[in-house]
Amino acid sequence: MIQGSIVALVTPMDESGAVDQESLEKLVHFHIGQGTDALVAVGTTGESATLDEEEHCDVIKAVVKYAAGKIPVIAGTGANSTTEAINLTRCAKEAGANACLIVTPYYNKPTQQGLYLHHKAINDTVDIPQILYNVPGRTACDMLPETVGRLAQLTNIVGIKEATGDLSRIKQIRDLTGADFAIYTGDDASSREFCLLGGNGSITVTGNVAPKLVHDMIAAAMGGDNETALAIDSKLTALHNMLFIQSNPIPVKWALAEMGLMGKGIRLPLTWLTEDCFDAVRDAMRQADVI
Repeated sequence: MIQGSIVALVTPMDESGAVDQESLEKLVHFHIGQGTDALVAVGTTGESATLDEEEHCDVIKAVVKYAAGKIPVIAGTGANSTTEAINLTRCAKEAGANACLIVTPYYNKPTQQGLYLHHKAINDTVDIPQILYNVPGRTACDMLPETVGRLAQLTNIVGIKEATGDLSRIKQIRDLTGADFAIYTGDDASSREFCLLGGNGSITVTGNVAPKLVHDMIAAAMGGDNETALAIDSKLTALHNMLFIQSNPIPVKWALAEMGLMGKGIRLPLTWLTEDCFDAVRDAMRQADVI
C-alpha cells in the first residue's frame, strides 16, 4: 500500500502552454529530496483536463523516468469517457506507473450503477492497481460509500481518494472495505484530522509547495501524534486556504514560479493568478517558511 504524503504534481509549462520537461524533471527531483512519499502525475492539479491523450501519456512516462524507482508514481488516468480512461490506464501500465488514480466521470453525471460499471470495465481491461477518486465539487458526481464497497471487491481496485472533506466517510468506507483498502484524503485543510482518524495519507496540493512540512505532518498524524501534527499544520493552515483562492492549480503554479521551480505557464481556460491575490499567497508561503 502506498501511504503518506502523496503530492498531486503540477504539470509545468512555458508561457506558450507547452509542457516544460526540464522543470518537470526538477520538480520530481525536488520531491524526492524533500521526502515526499509518492507522486501523482497528471491528476486534476496536473491539468489533466487540458492535456490531449498523447501529452497525458508522455507526461506520465516522463515522471516515471525521472522518478527512476526512487519514489512511487501514481498516474491520473480518469476521464468522462470509459474508453478514454481505459486507454490512459493502458498507457500508465506500459509506462511503468505503480498505480492509477481514476476520477469519477465528470459532467455527464452517471448513476451509482454507471459508476460501478465504468470502473469495473477499467478493472477488467487493465491489470494495474487502481485508486478511485471522488471529488464531487469538481465533477458534479458523488460516488457513495456503498458503491466504493462494491468496487473494492474487484481485483485491481485498491483504494480511494475521498475529496469531499467529509470525515465521517472514513469509517463508512472502512467498514465496507476492510483494513487493506487504502483511504486517502484529497482535502488539505482536513488532512491532519483525516489521518488521525485512520486515513492512509493525503493526495495533496499543499505538498507541491511545502513538501517536507506536509510529509512530516502526515507522518505524525498517521502515527497518532496529534501534538506534533497540529504544531506543523498550524504553519500550513494559511497555505491550505490560499492555494485555493482561485481555481486549482492556478495559485499553486504561481507559488512554484515564485520559488523558482518552474516558469509562468498554464493552459487555457485556466489563467495566471491575478495580481490582487499575490500578497495573500506570499504571506501564506512565508508562514510555511518556503520563501
